Amino acid sequence: MTDDLVVLVDAECRPRGTAPRQSVHGTDTPLHLAFSCHLVDSVGRILMTRRALSKTTWPGVWTNSYCGHPRPGENIEDAVARYAPRELGLEVDDLTCVLPDFSYRAVDAGGVVENEICPVYWGRAIGRPIPNPDEVMDYVWTPIDDVWAAAIRTPWAFSPWFVEQVHALGPRPYDEVKWAS
Repeated sequence: MTDDLVVLVDAECRPRGTAPRQSVHGTDTPLHLAFSCHLVDSVGRILMTRRALSKTTWPGVWTNSYCGHPRPGENIEDAVARYAPRELGLEVDDLTCVLPDFSYRAVDAGGVVENEICPVYWGRAIGRPIPNPDEVMDYVWTPIDDVWAAAIRTPWAFSPWFVEQVHALGPRPYDEVKWAS
């Protein structure tokens, strides 16, 4: 069964095995495959979520719409679509990979390490969020420009991967996105 396995990868993102998801978020975290998704609407807002206090890493911090891990053999876009109902109670559409080579390593205050090759997607939400309380304790649709400015001014209030994504995407990354209402 591959339901709770993540894909271990080398620095070139070549698979090198699998491991149980719970075992890859500790003080000696191996490099593994993940994804991040930013949901954006037609009026220039991004869905920001606040991580549940029960999360292993960065509990209670604000971050992008949602993140996850593809299963062994699963296409990343399929994983992005699979996680949306699980974490946010909605479907996604119009997925676009905006940072295909994004990776990061960060250590939280408790010593837990995130070590991921993590392509970044943006997409459009279909429906209203009904967050899973085990994953998300709060959410807000807010202007992208406001979030970007806040992440740059107060990076400590956001997940480190989100702050790095903001810097990698640069100012006004969604100007050319024209989502249908």
